[in-house]
Amino acid sequence: MKYLKQFFIILLISLIGEILKATISLPIPASIYGMVILFVCLLTGVIKLEQVKDAGKFLIEIMPVMFIPAGVGLMVSWGDLKPILMQVSVITVVTVFTVMISTGLISQWIIRRNKEAK
Repeated sequence: MKYLKQFFIILLISLIGEILKATISLPIPASIYGMVILFVCLLTGVIKLEQVKDAGKFLIEIMPVMFIPAGVGLMVSWGDLKPILMQVSVITVVTVFTVMISTGLISQWIIRRNKEAK
């Protein structure tokens, strides 16, 4: 029952994100709206971490399985991707390195800040 309640909270926030996407004419995905809402709710204490922690861990654990349909979709779309394969590859490599570098720098900054605070 605990998992159902936690999934319900996450799904409710996702639904609110979908509603915002439908009503606000910005090019922002509904999932981003939902993540921001969940983040703000967690920061403000409206939702306690314990209220969504177990379901969140479960969703993270099964995340690799969620990429299977996307991989199959890429294989099915090979004919459309073939002409732009080089561009997509360059964008992918640049993006991967940008995310790795920015994540590393931000992590180092947070670690240094925590050490200075002690």
